[in-house]
Order: sequence, then C-alpha cells, then structure tokens
Amino acid sequence: MGVSEIKQLTAHMRAIAAAVPLGAIASEANYSAAVDCLNQLLDAGGANESHPLAALVALLGERIAVWERAAYTLQEADNAEVLRFLLTQHGLTQADLPEVGSQGVVSEILSGKRRLNVRQIEVLAARFGTSPTVFLAVPSA
Repeated sequence: MGVSEIKQLTAHMRAIAAAVPLGAIASEANYSAAVDCLNQLLDAGGANESHPLAALVALLGERIAVWERAAYTLQEADNAEVLRFLLTQHGLTQADLPEVGSQGVVSEILSGKRRLNVRQIEVLAARFGTSPTVFLAVPSA
C-alpha cells in the first residue's frame, strides 16, 4: 500500500468514523447511537454478506454485543427473590396468595426456609403471567 492509498483510506475512514460510532461503547447514549446506526446500515442492505456495508455491520454489531454482555447481564435469583419481586410489582402481600398456602407457608417461602413445589410454581406462573421457569432458579447458598 502506497502513500497515496493511505491518504485515500484515511479520508474514507474519517468520513466513516464521523457517521458510524466505531469506538468502544462507553455509555447508554453511545449504545443507543450505535444501535440506531446499525439499524440504518441493516436497512441499507448491510445484512447481506456480499453488500459493501457488511463488514461495517459486523464490526458495529460486535461493539454492541460487547456492551450488551457487560451492561445487561442477568443476575441469578432464587424463587423467593422472584416471588418478592412479583409481589412488589403487583402491589400484593403474602395474604394475597392463598392459592400458594397459608401466610405461614408463604412466609417460609419468602424467607428461603421452604422451596416452592410444582403445584405452587404452576399457580404462581398462571397468576403472574410468567413462564414457570422463572421460579426454578437454584437457591443462593
């Protein structure tokens, strides 16, 4: 590659960098801008691997994936934590769950002294409109 080609490449790179956020994503604002840009590139044909923008789409997609893995990791939660969260979100108390058992049973579940059984999981999943799997996390030690 000669000096002339490097100058031409530099000019093109400046133009691309001005339009596409190629640096590491360091904030939610950077992330939003990168996602918006990626969507525009995909709409312009960059999803096709033979399209001239495909390499740029791949690079930007990787930057976004790195940010998402770091920023949006899901925390493990045991079924007591999940149930507490759902009660709070729905403005309910232990007394509002008679289908699970007595208040004493619900209290034992919420304190981690008792695990939910299959029937209780099915009832709670139906009540809160969730998958039963949200109540199947391994309890924290």
